[in-house]
Amino acid sequence: MTDIRTDVCIVGGGPAGLTLALLLLRSGVRVTVVEKARGLDREYRGEILQPGGLALLDRLGVLEDARDRGAFELTRFRLTDPRRVLMDFDYRRLPAPYDHLLSLPQRHLLEALLSRCERFEEFRQLPGHGVARLIEDGGAVRGVTTKSRDGARTVTARVVVGADGRYSKTRALAGITNRRHDVFDMDVLWFKLSADPTGVVRIHRGAGGPVIAYDSHPGSVQIGWTLPHHSYREIAALGIEHVREQVARSLPEYADRIRASVGALTDLTLLDVFAARAERWVRDGLVLIGDAAHTHSPLGAQGINLAIQDAAALHPVLVGALGRGTGPVGSGPLAAYEQERSPDIDAVMRFQVMQSKGMFAESRLAATVRPRIAKAVSRTPLGRKITRRIAYGNPAIQVREDLFV
Repeated sequence: MTDIRTDVCIVGGGPAGLTLALLLLRSGVRVTVVEKARGLDREYRGEILQPGGLALLDRLGVLEDARDRGAFELTRFRLTDPRRVLMDFDYRRLPAPYDHLLSLPQRHLLEALLSRCERFEEFRQLPGHGVARLIEDGGAVRGVTTKSRDGARTVTARVVVGADGRYSKTRALAGITNRRHDVFDMDVLWFKLSADPTGVVRIHRGAGGPVIAYDSHPGSVQIGWTLPHHSYREIAALGIEHVREQVARSLPEYADRIRASVGALTDLTLLDVFAARAERWVRDGLVLIGDAAHTHSPLGAQGINLAIQDAAALHPVLVGALGRGTGPVGSGPLAAYEQERSPDIDAVMRFQVMQSKGMFAESRLAATVRPRIAKAVSRTPLGRKITRRIAYGNPAIQVREDLFV
C-alpha cells in the first residue's frame, strides 16, 4: 500500500482527535487520522456536553449538525436523597444560548466532525487501523506504522498526536509512564432504560446505593449504579437478581422497567473509575491530548469537554510550530501546550475528588455534614461560582478563528 506523508498524524478518531483535526484542516494543515475502529457503530459512554464545550463546537461550525442528528437539553443538576433535594443547580441562570447541558450521543458528535473533516482535500482517515509502532529517528517521533485486515501502512508526519484514550497505545509505545491514582471510592455499572426525558441530571442517594441518571437520546435514561471501587467481582458473584434489586431500590420510579429490562450482567457496562496523568505529554515529534494525557471520573461530565478544550488549546501551538519550518517539530515548541493546560487539568482533578467525597461518601459524618454543605453551596454565591467553573472550564480557551485560512 502507498505510504502517507502528512503534517500531523492523529492517533484516535474520538472527540479530541477529530476536533483537533478539523481545527488544523481549517488552518491549512495536512492531517491524517488513524482509528482502530472500522466505523462509528460501537458502544460509547460519555455523552454530556457542558456549555463551554457547546460554545467551542458552535464556533467550529459543527454544533447545529450534531444537534440535528438527535439530542436532549438538560437544564438542571440535582443531588437528591429519598427525603429531599439536597442540591439544585439551574443552568438556565447562565447566559444564553449556552444555558444548558446537552445530552448528545457521542456518535452524533463524531459524525458531524467527520463530515466536516471530509470536505478538505488535506484530510485522510485510516479506519480499522491500529498503531503497531512509532517511527523514531534519534529519539524523535517521525510517524507511525499501522496494522489492519487490509495490511500495514506507514504514515510519516512532522507531529504525531496521541488522542487514543485512557489506555493509549501511543503513550505506551512512546515509553511515557501513566500514573494512575485510585482517588475515587467507586466504580460505575451503566445501562439504559426506555423513558421520557426529564431535563435533569441527577445523583440520587437511594436505598440501594447512589445512582447517576440523565436523559439519553432517543427516548431513554442512562443510569449508572455506583459500587465500591474494585468490588465488581464480589457483587457479580451474588448474581444479576441482587444487582437488579439494589438498583430498583435506589430508583423506585424505574423499578418495574429495571426488572423487565436488566436480565443479565452482560446488559451492564462496568466503568473502572480512576484518575490518571501521563508523566509528560510531550516528546520530540509527539504530543498527548484528552484521556491519553489525563483521565478523569464521570463526575461533572467533564470528559468530552476537556477533550474539546485540549484540542482548542493545542491548535494554535501546532499551527505556530508547523509554520516555523518544514522539518519535524521538536518538544520545545510543543511544551507550551503542556505548560498552559496542566493547571486546568490539575484543578479539575482536585475538584472531582472533592465532589466524590461530598456526594458519594458513606460515613456517618458525611451523612450528617452533606445536607448542610449542600444547602450552603446551593444558596450562596459559591454555588454559582462552582456551576460556572464546571460549565465553562477555562473560559480563556477559544477557537482561534484568526488562524483559519
